[in-house]
Amino acid sequence: MPRSTRGLVPALHVLTDTRGGRDPLPDVRAVVASGPCAIQVRAKDLSDRDHLALTRAVLAVARPAGCLVVVDDRVDVAIAADADGVHLGASDLPVGLVRTISPAGFVIGATVRDAVGARAADDAGASYLGVGPAYPTTTKPGLPDPVGPEGVGAVAAATRLPVIAVGGVTAARVPALRAAGVHGVAVVGAVSEAIHPAAAAAALAAALGSPPTPLAVPPAPRSGSEAPTASR
Repeated sequence: MPRSTRGLVPALHVLTDTRGGRDPLPDVRAVVASGPCAIQVRAKDLSDRDHLALTRAVLAVARPAGCLVVVDDRVDVAIAADADGVHLGASDLPVGLVRTISPAGFVIGATVRDAVGARAADDAGASYLGVGPAYPTTTKPGLPDPVGPEGVGAVAAATRLPVIAVGGVTAARVPALRAAGVHGVAVVGAVSEAIHPAAAAAALAAALGSPPTPLAVPPAPRSGSEAPTASR
């Protein structure tokens, strides 16, 4: 399959929702029809083999549409499936280590909470930063207090990397986040819990700009230190 999106970070990121045995592929099909996007395969409740199978199924839908596919947490699954990249949280492998073992052009997202974490992730070779929770969310329990647009914006102002706001994001909240300086947003429930996922994805894409413009990933450093990341 071609990798037309490798090296670019779209503004709209949508995470797969497998809670309660949900099949996320209908949502993926709806999202990729909205324009340039990234699909993050999150499947914490699946076995390794089912996780790999889902990632390959998502790639089969998203890659022909020119959408980026990254895998949440699982570097092994991302590389085995030939995905475009991985998104790393606090308990995952360090960014710098993943950069040394991953293929050329591999996209690495890292979740951070502040400017210090942003600089560390950049130095280690991250491609983009996930910052949040921006707003209260019930999709993932146990998260820190929301940082709001101001907190996300403070990180965006401190880094050259694309910043993706995550947590409680809706289309109505996109303008405030954009004004704060973020490149884009990542959502789960805004699409998976919508009555019409296709319309929800289209509304997010329209709020971000129609279509949201992918941003080039800054080149990875020749050698990077291991950077801590914060939990999503």
